[in-house]
Amino acid sequence: MLYVKNLLKVKILDTKDEKKETEKSCSDSSLCCGPQSREELAPPCCAPLPVDNEIEITPVSPVLNFNDHLGVVKARLNIGRMNYKLAPGLYAVGTPGSDSPVLVSANYKMSFDYLRRELKNINAWLLVLDTKGINVWCDAGKGTFGTDEIIRQIKNTNLDKIVNHRKLIVPQLGAPGVAAHLVKKAAGFKVIYGPVRAADLPAFLQSGMKAAEEMRKVRFNIYDRLILLPVELLIALKYVIFTSAVFFLLAGLNKTGYSFGFTLTSGSKSVIFLLTAFFSGTVIAPLLLPFIPGRAFALKGFFAGLAAFFLIFQYFSGFSSSGIINIISWVLIISSVSSFFTMNFTGASTYTSLSGVKKEMRIAVPLQIIGFAVGSILWMIARFLY
Repeated sequence: MLYVKNLLKVKILDTKDEKKETEKSCSDSSLCCGPQSREELAPPCCAPLPVDNEIEITPVSPVLNFNDHLGVVKARLNIGRMNYKLAPGLYAVGTPGSDSPVLVSANYKMSFDYLRRELKNINAWLLVLDTKGINVWCDAGKGTFGTDEIIRQIKNTNLDKIVNHRKLIVPQLGAPGVAAHLVKKAAGFKVIYGPVRAADLPAFLQSGMKAAEEMRKVRFNIYDRLILLPVELLIALKYVIFTSAVFFLLAGLNKTGYSFGFTLTSGSKSVIFLLTAFFSGTVIAPLLLPFIPGRAFALKGFFAGLAAFFLIFQYFSGFSSSGIINIISWVLIISSVSSFFTMNFTGASTYTSLSGVKKEMRIAVPLQIIGFAVGSILWMIARFLY
Protein backbone atom coordinates (compact mmCIF):
# COMPACT_ATOMS: atom_id res chain seq x y z
CA MET A 1 0.00 0.00 0.00
CA LEU A 2 1.29 3.45 -0.90
CA TYR A 3 1.30 6.17 1.74
CA VAL A 4 0.90 9.80 0.66
CA LYS A 5 0.10 13.01 2.46
CA ASN A 6 -3.44 14.15 3.02
CA LEU A 7 -5.31 16.68 0.83
CA LEU A 8 -4.76 14.49 -2.23
CA LYS A 9 -6.73 12.08 -4.30
CA VAL A 10 -4.43 9.37 -5.63
CA LYS A 11 -4.99 7.08 -8.58
CA ILE A 12 -2.82 3.95 -8.41
CA LEU A 13 -2.13 2.22 -11.71
CA ASP A 14 -1.26 -1.46 -11.72
CA THR A 15 1.67 -2.82 -13.71
CA LYS A 16 -0.64 -4.27 -16.37
CA ASP A 17 -1.69 -0.71 -17.30
CA GLU A 18 -5.26 -1.41 -16.21
CA LYS A 19 -6.25 1.61 -14.16
CA LYS A 20 -7.48 0.84 -10.66
CA GLU A 21 -8.60 3.96 -8.83
CA THR A 22 -8.30 4.13 -5.09
CA GLU A 23 -9.58 7.36 -3.57
CA LYS A 24 -7.93 7.90 -0.24
CA SER A 25 -10.12 9.91 2.08
CA CYS A 26 -9.36 11.05 5.57
CA SER A 27 -11.75 8.50 6.98
CA ASP A 28 -8.84 6.09 6.84
CA SER A 29 -5.76 7.90 8.09
CA SER A 30 -3.59 4.81 7.63
CA LEU A 31 -3.98 5.24 3.87
CA CYS A 32 -3.78 8.93 3.09
CA CYS A 33 -2.11 10.37 6.15
CA GLY A 34 0.69 7.91 6.75
CA PRO A 35 2.00 8.06 10.31
CA GLN A 36 -0.36 10.86 11.32
CA SER A 37 -3.15 9.95 13.75
CA ARG A 38 -6.80 10.72 13.13
CA GLU A 39 -6.79 13.32 15.95
CA GLU A 40 -3.98 15.29 14.29
CA LEU A 41 -5.97 15.90 11.10
CA ALA A 42 -7.47 19.32 10.62
CA PRO A 43 -11.20 19.46 9.75
CA PRO A 44 -10.63 20.69 6.15
CA CYS A 45 -8.80 17.46 5.42
CA CYS A 46 -12.03 15.59 4.88
CA ALA A 47 -13.56 18.12 2.52
CA PRO A 48 -14.43 16.91 -1.00
CA LEU A 49 -11.47 17.09 -3.35
CA PRO A 50 -11.52 18.52 -6.88
CA VAL A 51 -10.53 16.24 -9.76
CA ASP A 52 -7.59 18.55 -10.53
CA ASN A 53 -5.80 17.21 -7.45
CA GLU A 54 -5.82 13.65 -8.73
CA ILE A 55 -2.35 12.12 -9.02
CA GLU A 56 -1.42 8.95 -10.84
CA ILE A 57 1.29 6.77 -9.30
CA THR A 58 2.44 3.52 -10.86
CA PRO A 59 3.89 0.88 -8.51
CA VAL A 60 6.76 -1.13 -10.00
CA SER A 61 8.74 -4.12 -8.82
CA PRO A 62 12.52 -4.07 -8.34
CA VAL A 63 12.59 -7.58 -9.80
CA LEU A 64 12.90 -7.68 -13.59
CA ASN A 65 10.79 -10.27 -15.38
CA PHE A 66 11.36 -12.20 -18.61
CA ASN A 67 9.90 -9.46 -20.80
CA ASP A 68 12.17 -6.88 -19.18
CA HIS A 69 15.26 -8.98 -19.93
CA LEU A 70 14.02 -9.69 -23.44
CA GLY A 71 13.53 -5.97 -24.00
CA VAL A 72 17.14 -5.32 -23.04
CA VAL A 73 18.37 -7.94 -25.52
CA LYS A 74 16.22 -6.50 -28.30
CA ALA A 75 17.42 -2.96 -27.58
CA ARG A 76 21.05 -4.15 -27.63
CA LEU A 77 20.34 -5.64 -31.07
CA ASN A 78 18.72 -2.40 -32.28
CA ILE A 79 15.23 -3.95 -32.40
CA GLY A 80 12.74 -1.25 -31.47
CA ARG A 81 15.48 0.61 -29.61
CA MET A 82 14.20 4.08 -30.52
CA ASN A 83 10.79 3.29 -29.03
CA TYR A 84 11.95 1.45 -25.92
CA LYS A 85 10.47 3.85 -23.40
CA LEU A 86 7.78 4.29 -20.76
CA ALA A 87 5.45 7.13 -19.86
CA PRO A 88 6.96 9.96 -17.81
CA GLY A 89 5.53 10.62 -14.36
CA LEU A 90 5.78 9.30 -10.83
CA TYR A 91 6.49 5.64 -10.00
CA ALA A 92 6.84 3.86 -6.69
CA VAL A 93 9.16 1.03 -5.67
CA GLY A 94 8.14 -0.77 -2.48
CA THR A 95 5.88 1.25 -0.17
CA PRO A 96 7.34 4.75 -0.16
CA GLY A 97 6.06 7.39 2.24
CA SER A 98 6.35 11.12 2.60
CA ASP A 99 9.96 10.88 3.79
CA SER A 100 11.15 8.39 1.16
CA PRO A 101 13.85 9.45 -1.32
CA VAL A 102 12.98 10.69 -4.80
CA LEU A 103 15.20 9.37 -7.60
CA VAL A 104 15.13 10.99 -11.03
CA SER A 105 15.35 8.82 -14.15
CA ALA A 106 15.07 9.05 -17.93
CA ASN A 107 12.13 7.34 -19.60
CA TYR A 108 14.44 5.09 -21.64
CA LYS A 109 13.19 1.79 -20.24
CA MET A 110 16.62 0.18 -19.96
CA SER A 111 17.84 3.06 -17.76
CA PHE A 112 14.66 2.85 -15.69
CA ASP A 113 14.94 -0.93 -15.28
CA TYR A 114 18.61 -0.77 -14.28
CA LEU A 115 17.65 1.80 -11.65
CA ARG A 116 14.72 -0.05 -10.10
CA ARG A 117 16.49 -3.42 -9.96
CA GLU A 118 19.01 -1.89 -7.52
CA LEU A 119 16.25 -0.82 -5.13
CA LYS A 120 15.42 -4.16 -3.54
CA ASN A 121 14.25 -3.62 0.06
CA ILE A 122 14.26 0.15 -0.54
CA ASN A 123 11.11 2.25 -0.61
CA ALA A 124 11.52 5.09 -3.09
CA TRP A 125 9.74 7.38 -5.50
CA LEU A 126 10.97 7.42 -9.11
CA LEU A 127 10.40 10.69 -10.97
CA VAL A 128 10.64 9.78 -14.65
CA LEU A 129 11.38 12.59 -17.12
CA ASP A 130 10.27 12.72 -20.73
CA THR A 131 13.62 12.21 -22.47
CA LYS A 132 12.11 10.90 -25.71
CA GLY A 133 13.33 7.38 -24.91
CA ILE A 134 17.01 8.36 -24.66
CA ASN A 135 19.28 7.40 -21.77
CA VAL A 136 20.42 9.83 -19.07
CA TRP A 137 23.97 10.55 -20.25
CA CYS A 138 23.13 11.03 -23.93
CA ASP A 139 20.04 13.05 -23.16
CA ALA A 140 21.80 15.35 -20.71
CA GLY A 141 24.02 16.34 -23.62
CA LYS A 142 20.98 16.90 -25.83
CA GLY A 143 19.24 18.93 -23.13
CA THR A 144 15.97 17.04 -22.64
CA PHE A 145 17.22 15.46 -19.41
CA GLY A 146 17.52 18.90 -17.95
CA THR A 147 16.35 21.70 -15.76
CA ASP A 148 13.08 22.56 -17.50
CA GLU A 149 11.89 18.96 -17.69
CA ILE A 150 12.66 18.31 -14.02
CA ILE A 151 10.68 21.39 -13.02
CA ARG A 152 7.82 20.39 -15.30
CA GLN A 153 7.55 16.87 -13.85
CA ILE A 154 7.73 18.13 -10.26
CA LYS A 155 4.73 20.33 -10.96
CA ASN A 156 2.86 17.74 -13.06
CA THR A 157 3.08 15.14 -10.30
CA ASN A 158 2.47 17.54 -7.38
CA LEU A 159 5.62 16.10 -5.86
CA ASP A 160 5.76 18.83 -3.23
CA LYS A 161 2.47 17.51 -1.81
CA ILE A 162 3.62 13.88 -1.77
CA VAL A 163 6.92 14.20 0.08
CA ASN A 164 7.82 16.26 3.15
CA HIS A 165 11.42 16.83 2.13
CA ARG A 166 12.63 18.87 -0.81
CA LYS A 167 15.43 16.72 -2.21
CA LEU A 168 15.91 15.09 -5.61
CA ILE A 169 18.61 12.51 -6.33
CA VAL A 170 19.76 13.06 -9.90
CA PRO A 171 22.19 10.68 -11.68
CA GLN A 172 25.67 12.17 -11.82
CA LEU A 173 25.83 11.57 -15.57
CA GLY A 174 22.78 13.82 -15.92
CA ALA A 175 24.59 16.79 -14.38
CA PRO A 176 25.55 18.49 -17.71
CA GLY A 177 21.87 19.14 -18.44
CA VAL A 178 20.77 20.25 -14.96
CA ALA A 179 21.14 23.69 -13.37
CA ALA A 180 20.55 22.84 -9.71
CA HIS A 181 20.08 26.44 -8.60
CA LEU A 182 17.29 26.98 -11.16
CA VAL A 183 15.47 23.82 -10.01
CA LYS A 184 15.69 25.10 -6.44
CA LYS A 185 14.44 28.55 -7.43
CA ALA A 186 11.53 27.38 -9.62
CA ALA A 187 10.35 24.25 -7.78
CA GLY A 188 11.87 24.46 -4.32
CA PHE A 189 13.73 21.14 -4.58
CA LYS A 190 17.42 20.72 -3.89
CA VAL A 191 19.30 18.63 -6.44
CA ILE A 192 21.66 16.04 -4.99
CA TYR A 193 23.83 14.21 -7.48
CA GLY A 194 23.86 10.48 -6.91
CA PRO A 195 26.57 8.01 -7.86
CA VAL A 196 27.61 7.30 -11.44
CA ARG A 197 26.29 3.75 -11.30
CA ALA A 198 22.87 2.66 -10.07
CA ALA A 199 24.49 -0.31 -8.31
CA ASP A 200 26.00 2.13 -5.76
CA LEU A 201 22.63 3.65 -4.83
CA PRO A 202 21.92 1.41 -1.78
CA ALA A 203 25.28 2.34 -0.21
CA PHE A 204 24.74 5.99 -1.17
CA LEU A 205 21.34 6.11 0.55
CA GLN A 206 22.58 4.23 3.63
CA SER A 207 25.41 6.76 4.05
CA GLY A 208 22.99 9.67 4.20
CA MET A 209 23.37 10.55 0.50
CA LYS A 210 27.14 10.85 0.81
CA ALA A 211 29.04 9.58 -2.22
CA ALA A 212 32.38 7.90 -1.70
CA GLU A 213 35.15 8.92 -4.07
CA GLU A 214 34.85 5.64 -5.96
CA MET A 215 31.16 6.35 -6.62
CA ARG A 216 32.09 9.51 -8.53
CA LYS A 217 34.48 7.82 -10.93
CA VAL A 218 33.26 7.18 -14.46
CA ARG A 219 34.44 3.77 -15.55
CA PHE A 220 34.22 2.71 -19.17
CA ASN A 221 36.01 -0.62 -19.04
CA ILE A 222 36.21 -3.33 -21.67
CA TYR A 223 32.93 -4.93 -20.53
CA ASP A 224 31.10 -1.60 -20.78
CA ARG A 225 32.41 -1.17 -24.31
CA LEU A 226 31.75 -4.78 -25.29
CA ILE A 227 28.03 -4.70 -24.54
CA LEU A 228 27.64 -1.61 -26.73
CA LEU A 229 29.17 -3.22 -29.82
CA PRO A 230 26.14 -5.18 -31.14
CA VAL A 231 24.00 -2.09 -31.65
CA GLU A 232 26.91 -0.15 -33.19
CA LEU A 233 27.57 -3.03 -35.58
CA LEU A 234 23.96 -3.44 -36.64
CA ILE A 235 23.35 0.28 -37.16
CA ALA A 236 26.32 0.59 -39.50
CA LEU A 237 26.12 -2.80 -41.20
CA LYS A 238 23.56 -1.80 -43.84
CA TYR A 239 25.84 0.96 -45.15
CA VAL A 240 28.79 -1.43 -45.36
CA ILE A 241 26.74 -4.05 -47.20
CA PHE A 242 25.66 -1.48 -49.80
CA THR A 243 29.19 -0.12 -50.27
CA SER A 244 30.64 -3.63 -50.48
CA ALA A 245 28.12 -4.57 -53.18
CA VAL A 246 29.10 -1.49 -55.24
CA PHE A 247 32.83 -2.27 -54.97
CA PHE A 248 32.21 -5.93 -55.77
CA LEU A 249 30.42 -5.09 -59.02
CA LEU A 250 32.85 -2.33 -60.06
CA ALA A 251 35.82 -4.62 -59.47
CA GLY A 252 35.03 -6.32 -62.79
CA LEU A 253 36.08 -3.19 -64.71
CA ASN A 254 39.54 -3.36 -66.28
CA LYS A 255 41.45 -2.09 -69.32
CA THR A 256 39.93 -4.79 -71.52
CA GLY A 257 36.34 -3.98 -70.52
CA TYR A 258 34.37 -5.92 -67.94
CA SER A 259 35.35 -9.34 -66.62
CA PHE A 260 33.24 -11.54 -64.37
CA GLY A 261 36.46 -13.29 -63.41
CA PHE A 262 37.78 -9.99 -62.03
CA THR A 263 34.48 -9.49 -60.23
CA LEU A 264 34.90 -12.78 -58.38
CA THR A 265 38.58 -12.39 -57.55
CA SER A 266 39.26 -8.68 -57.16
CA GLY A 267 35.68 -8.01 -56.05
CA SER A 268 35.87 -10.58 -53.28
CA LYS A 269 39.12 -9.03 -52.01
CA SER A 270 37.53 -5.59 -52.07
CA VAL A 271 34.63 -6.81 -49.96
CA ILE A 272 37.04 -8.39 -47.46
CA PHE A 273 39.03 -5.13 -47.24
CA LEU A 274 35.88 -3.08 -46.61
CA LEU A 275 34.60 -5.50 -43.97
CA THR A 276 38.04 -5.31 -42.34
CA ALA A 277 37.77 -1.51 -42.21
CA PHE A 278 34.27 -1.81 -40.76
CA PHE A 279 35.33 -4.38 -38.15
CA SER A 280 38.38 -2.29 -37.26
CA GLY A 281 36.30 0.82 -36.62
CA THR A 282 33.34 -0.77 -34.83
CA VAL A 283 34.99 -3.54 -32.79
CA ILE A 284 38.79 -3.45 -32.58
CA ALA A 285 39.21 0.29 -31.95
CA PRO A 286 36.43 0.51 -29.30
CA LEU A 287 37.73 -2.56 -27.44
CA LEU A 288 41.32 -1.29 -27.47
CA LEU A 289 40.31 2.34 -26.98
CA PRO A 290 42.57 3.21 -24.01
CA PHE A 291 45.61 1.61 -25.63
CA ILE A 292 45.49 3.26 -29.07
CA PRO A 293 47.47 6.52 -29.38
CA GLY A 294 45.66 9.83 -29.67
CA ARG A 295 42.85 11.55 -27.81
CA ALA A 296 40.34 12.00 -30.64
CA PHE A 297 38.29 8.92 -31.51
CA ALA A 298 38.72 9.65 -35.21
CA LEU A 299 42.49 9.51 -34.81
CA LYS A 300 42.28 6.27 -32.84
CA GLY A 301 40.17 4.77 -35.62
CA PHE A 302 42.67 5.97 -38.21
CA PHE A 303 45.53 4.18 -36.44
CA ALA A 304 43.43 1.03 -36.02
CA GLY A 305 42.60 1.16 -39.74
CA LEU A 306 46.25 1.48 -40.71
CA ALA A 307 47.15 -1.54 -38.61
CA ALA A 308 44.27 -3.52 -40.10
CA PHE A 309 45.32 -2.52 -43.63
CA PHE A 310 48.86 -3.84 -43.27
CA LEU A 311 47.66 -7.13 -41.81
CA ILE A 312 44.87 -7.85 -44.28
CA PHE A 313 46.51 -6.47 -47.42
CA GLN A 314 49.70 -8.44 -46.97
CA TYR A 315 47.71 -11.63 -46.37
CA PHE A 316 45.34 -11.37 -49.35
CA SER A 317 47.17 -9.34 -51.96
CA GLY A 318 50.78 -8.87 -51.03
CA PHE A 319 52.56 -5.56 -51.43
CA SER A 320 55.06 -6.79 -54.00
CA SER A 321 52.40 -7.88 -56.49
CA SER A 322 50.18 -4.79 -56.12
CA GLY A 323 50.72 -1.46 -57.83
CA ILE A 324 51.47 1.61 -55.76
CA ILE A 325 48.21 3.28 -56.76
CA ASN A 326 46.19 0.28 -55.61
CA ILE A 327 48.08 0.21 -52.29
CA ILE A 328 47.54 3.92 -51.68
CA SER A 329 43.85 3.60 -52.55
CA TRP A 330 43.24 0.96 -49.90
CA VAL A 331 45.30 2.80 -47.29
CA LEU A 332 42.99 5.79 -47.74
CA ILE A 333 39.77 3.77 -47.92
CA ILE A 334 40.39 1.47 -44.96
CA SER A 335 41.78 4.17 -42.65
CA SER A 336 38.94 6.60 -43.53
CA VAL A 337 36.20 4.02 -42.97
CA SER A 338 37.75 2.82 -39.73
CA SER A 339 38.20 6.41 -38.51
CA PHE A 340 34.57 7.27 -39.28
CA PHE A 341 33.05 4.32 -37.45
CA THR A 342 35.30 4.74 -34.40
CA MET A 343 34.36 8.42 -34.26
CA ASN A 344 30.69 7.36 -34.20
CA PHE A 345 31.44 5.48 -30.98
CA THR A 346 31.71 8.85 -29.21
CA GLY A 347 27.92 8.66 -28.89
CA ALA A 348 28.28 5.59 -26.68
CA SER A 349 31.31 6.66 -24.67
CA THR A 350 31.48 8.59 -21.41
CA TYR A 351 34.97 9.76 -22.35
CA THR A 352 33.72 12.60 -24.53
CA SER A 353 31.91 15.91 -24.15
CA LEU A 354 29.38 17.48 -26.53
CA SER A 355 31.64 20.42 -27.39
CA GLY A 356 34.61 18.10 -27.90
CA VAL A 357 32.62 15.83 -30.22
CA LYS A 358 31.43 18.78 -32.31
CA LYS A 359 34.97 20.11 -32.62
CA GLU A 360 36.31 16.69 -33.59
CA MET A 361 33.61 16.16 -36.21
CA ARG A 362 34.23 19.56 -37.82
CA ILE A 363 37.81 18.52 -38.47
CA ALA A 364 37.52 14.77 -38.98
CA VAL A 365 34.42 14.35 -41.17
CA PRO A 366 35.74 16.41 -44.13
CA LEU A 367 39.06 14.52 -43.95
CA GLN A 368 37.25 11.17 -43.82
CA ILE A 369 35.11 12.07 -46.84
CA ILE A 370 38.12 13.29 -48.81
CA GLY A 371 40.16 10.22 -47.87
CA PHE A 372 37.41 7.81 -48.91
CA ALA A 373 36.63 9.70 -52.13
CA VAL A 374 40.28 9.99 -53.24
CA GLY A 375 40.89 6.36 -52.31
CA SER A 376 37.87 5.23 -54.34
CA ILE A 377 38.99 7.25 -57.38
CA LEU A 378 42.51 5.81 -57.17
CA TRP A 379 41.04 2.33 -56.81
CA MET A 380 39.04 2.85 -60.03
CA ILE A 381 42.13 4.15 -61.83
CA ALA A 382 44.07 1.08 -60.69
CA ARG A 383 41.43 -1.13 -62.35
CA PHE A 384 42.61 0.09 -65.75
CA LEU A 385 46.36 0.06 -65.01
CA TYR A 386 47.00 -3.39 -63.55
